[in-house]
Amino acid sequence: MGVTEKIAERETQMSKTQKHKGTEHHLGMLKAKLAKLRDQAEAGGGKGTAGGKGFDVKKAGNATVVFIGLPSVGK
Repeated sequence: MGVTEKIAERETQMSKTQKHKGTEHHLGMLKAKLAKLRDQAEAGGGKGTAGGKGFDVKKAGNATVVFIGLPSVGK
């Protein structure tokens, strides 16, 4: 099932759902899924490119490294 078929399915499901206080959450979830699907269709949905070749650092010598800073700041 393609992205365009999923979009059409969500739109028909939204049009058939009655609008009242009990279905507000359901309609909101459908709108969110529809927005995500439209973003996917706009982006093309293709695969990303592979990352570049990695590298290793050869260990040499005797050293100590210390990170100084406040806790929980992404050191």
